[in-house]
Amino acid sequence: MTESSRTPTPSAGVVATPEEQKRNVPADEPKPHDALHTDRGDTTIEETVVQKLAGMATREVPGVYAMGSSARRAFSALAERIPGSQTNVSGGVIVEKGERQTAIDVSIVVEYGVSIVEISQSIRRNVIQSVEHSTGLEVLEVNVNVTDVHLPDDDEQDQQDHKAELQ
Repeated sequence: MTESSRTPTPSAGVVATPEEQKRNVPADEPKPHDALHTDRGDTTIEETVVQKLAGMATREVPGVYAMGSSARRAFSALAERIPGSQTNVSGGVIVEKGERQTAIDVSIVVEYGVSIVEISQSIRRNVIQSVEHSTGLEVLEVNVNVTDVHLPDDDEQDQQDHKAELQ
């Protein structure tokens, strides 16, 4: 093996991140600075923070009736009946997060009669703006999964079922 064919090894005890290895940057060189990584320290953000921000931003879009699959919504409805429980705003949101970037998947139920294409575009715009502004992370993609359509007749059926439960 010739000297030029060897890959540089990091200095003792310092391991290059996959991102640094891809760019062939030695691990002992300083990381580039951004809003979350400064000379004075680093800021880390948990996935649950991104989930909640994305969930709230999605719910703000007109035409979104609910979030998550039918099983998730049923579980949330039961959980909300427990005194002192909190509404789960991150339901229906899946996040993959790195140090500087994130990808978000949201599952929604749309109101009957609205354009799914327009709602998807509005969700992407709102989620990207909210997450990037609040966290400083770059949102690479927002995937929207429409799991159901809420029909006006569904409200009447739900009210009848609720009255039957009370009796």
